Amino acid sequence: MLGRLILLFLLTPAVELALLIQVDQVIGFWPTVGLIIITGIVGSHLARREGLSTWQRLNRRLQSGDLPGTELADGILILVAGALLITPGILTDVFGFLGLVPFSRAYLRRFVMRWFQRKMEQGTMQVQFGAFGGAAPGGPSSAGPSPGPSPAGQGSSAESPWRGQGQQVPDHAEEASDRSSPKASPS
Repeated sequence: MLGRLILLFLLTPAVELALLIQVDQVIGFWPTVGLIIITGIVGSHLARREGLSTWQRLNRRLQSGDLPGTELADGILILVAGALLITPGILTDVFGFLGLVPFSRAYLRRFVMRWFQRKMEQGTMQVQFGAFGGAAPGGPSSAGPSPGPSPAGQGSSAESPWRGQGQQVPDHAEEASDRSSPKASPS
């Protein structure tokens, strides 16, 4: 995976630079700069419009009690497409616009969903929780949190890999019944 990312981050700028040089030779320097600026402006407008439209559809689905799977996938595709469009380059702009146009986004969404499904069926999909190299639950460096909440100051870090302060969570069912039943006044 790391090798693919390194290849992506090395190969993409090289291809983009080669394409920009070719476009510069065909249409000139200032038109090339104008093209980069115009695609950025048009792309940000499209990303905003499509993002708001997807957000509204997502809210309607949630309010009707449905699961918004398509809308969530569209939202991720729009986010990635917007990021590609603000990156200067011809190739990233093409992929960015493909992710923002509803017709082509539907094909991309089907492709991505089939890819996820295939990975899940093969058992090769791995999801990690945590930022900046956090270990996956159940991984070699993590035994998971302890089953019960432990108040701050009790137990040692050797007993549980769970770090940080314990948090007392109120029992909402008891609070709700306390609010609904009238309290007896002391006599």
